[in-house]
Amino acid sequence: MSSALKAAFIFIAPGADPVAHRNWVKTGAVDLLAVAVKDYDQAESLARELVEKEGIAAIELCGGFGNAGTARVAAAVNVPVGVVRFDIHPGLGNASGDTLFG
Repeated sequence: MSSALKAAFIFIAPGADPVAHRNWVKTGAVDLLAVAVKDYDQAESLARELVEKEGIAAIELCGGFGNAGTARVAAAVNVPVGVVRFDIHPGLGNASGDTLFG
């Protein structure tokens, strides 16, 4: 049994499919699953699934998540949730996810 921290990085991308757009990076100390979602609803659902079924113990959100999106994901799970911060995100047409998905 691995003692590595199981963590996830969730990022928002238009048209993303969390089943198809995912990949593990395993370093020995951290097993990180990167997964793309299309919106906040999908992020909340995915976060719950990752914690319950994959044993994810920490979640990092991309800068596309605004304050509202971060709060939604954090409320959906009982693990630490962190976020990379952009007030406007270049991958989302220089808008906050809160503007697009909130």
